[in-house]
Amino acid sequence: MLDLNDFRYFVRIVESGGLTAASRRMNVPKSTVSYRLQQLETSLGVRLINRTSRSQSMTEAGELFYRHAVATLERADLAESSVRERLAEPSGTIRFTTAVATSLFVMRYVLPAFLRRYPKVRVIQHTSDEPADIGGGSFDLAIRAHTGPLSDSTLVSRVLAPAPWFLFAAPEYLAQRGEPVSPEDLTSHDTLAMLHRDRPMAWKLRHPTHGEFIAPLEPRVGGNDLLMLMQAAREGLGIAALPGYVCREDAETGKLRQILPDWRAGEASITAVTPHRNGMLPSVRVFLDFLIEEVPKIVY
Repeated sequence: MLDLNDFRYFVRIVESGGLTAASRRMNVPKSTVSYRLQQLETSLGVRLINRTSRSQSMTEAGELFYRHAVATLERADLAESSVRERLAEPSGTIRFTTAVATSLFVMRYVLPAFLRRYPKVRVIQHTSDEPADIGGGSFDLAIRAHTGPLSDSTLVSRVLAPAPWFLFAAPEYLAQRGEPVSPEDLTSHDTLAMLHRDRPMAWKLRHPTHGEFIAPLEPRVGGNDLLMLMQAAREGLGIAALPGYVCREDAETGKLRQILPDWRAGEASITAVTPHRNGMLPSVRVFLDFLIEEVPKIVY
């Protein structure tokens, strides 16, 4: 295989008018310049420059090779400068996947701020509640909200923020049915609950000093749609266990009220997941760093 450095030596010899002048311009010994030219001619199997003690001239093959060598070096320099510019300032396209609720209540705040900071970066967001396969190369990153450990050990995960669940109800519901003052009071209330095939219908409530309380459920509304349960709570249909960050705006505006605030209704995390590989693009790296910095300000 030809050495690109030999291209540079040859072009410099031609443009300098000889080996001696080329050695001075390149600040290398003349013997090095001569050796590299000989290596190139040996690799090609043809003489490129006719040289005597007094003069040199390109052969027909040398003239042809010179034109292509100049074009090759220009393309190589362009490729190098393009990569260096990309490393100097993040640019390019980031493809990531996230769930619907995370998109609505986290990423809609994070993305505009990120794109303002890095104007040369573009993003393509895939939104789905179905887990996406990022190991296949379709995505640079996944942002996942989860209650248990992530199953794929081939991926690299970084917890962005804890995302605990709490109990919420509409003020209208509490005005009609009364507000629970202890977990035991939940048995006399309508509940709105996420249903899971592998879990019993119960809320496992935790208190920092009182420990754990299991609240059995016969939910008035059950399902696997977080946003549907949130809307049911807004409509005054019962008490719902929901992620705190999902209900933050509704709690601030009074649409929902947090009840039994010292009790957590579940533990979860929001995690960034990347393929287990070296050479993360600078744009993906700064995006991950930005998520680490900003998500805890939104999710708490």
